Amino acid sequence: MAVALVPAIVALTFVLPASGASSAMLALVCFTIGVTASGRALHLRYPHARLGACNVITLTRLAMTMTLLGPLVAGVGPSWAVLSVALVAFALDGIDGWVARRHGNASNFGARFDLEVDSALALVLAIGATTGGTAGPAAILLGLPRYLFAAGMWFFPWMRQDLPQRFSRKTVCVAQLGTLIALQAPVLPAVAAPVLVAVALALLAWSFMVDLVWLWRHRT
Repeated sequence: MAVALVPAIVALTFVLPASGASSAMLALVCFTIGVTASGRALHLRYPHARLGACNVITLTRLAMTMTLLGPLVAGVGPSWAVLSVALVAFALDGIDGWVARRHGNASNFGARFDLEVDSALALVLAIGATTGGTAGPAAILLGLPRYLFAAGMWFFPWMRQDLPQRFSRKTVCVAQLGTLIALQAPVLPAVAAPVLVAVALALLAWSFMVDLVWLWRHRT
């Protein structure tokens, strides 16, 4: 399935700003790295015999995220093309989980795969918003929470517990990605960007603090 997405990745990179062979190559290399890492986890942890449409959707979202690397590296500012790709990738995020549950393919692997693609999309959009000059350096912080949390798990064993499901966590994630996508809009007023970033950062800080407190109280 990953090979079937290669032509689509190449075609999409030539539609986005800063298109060219170098952008396509960057997207393909990073997509291959992502597929290799997820494939290893799939082999070790996936409990179902078939990959399932849900994971194909998530894989497609990964491919779309990688096509945004070209504009990111080139320092392209707000762009309707980048916003459109990010918006579709974001919309598909609301479908893969539903498809997994409907077809009986839900798994810890699928949930983790979905989380990592969300995190990669957030990081790419956050760097793009920062280098493109739409929101200032604070925007980069919107793409870092997942990676800072993962780094903390290396140093603090009590952070490695499984967290309970929490609707507010999902809501904050939607607000985070929604803000990052809004920052890609050429029509967004300059005064609005810092306000959106500040609100999203406050929500993220609260959400992660709630999780950290829960992990600390349930440490063993």
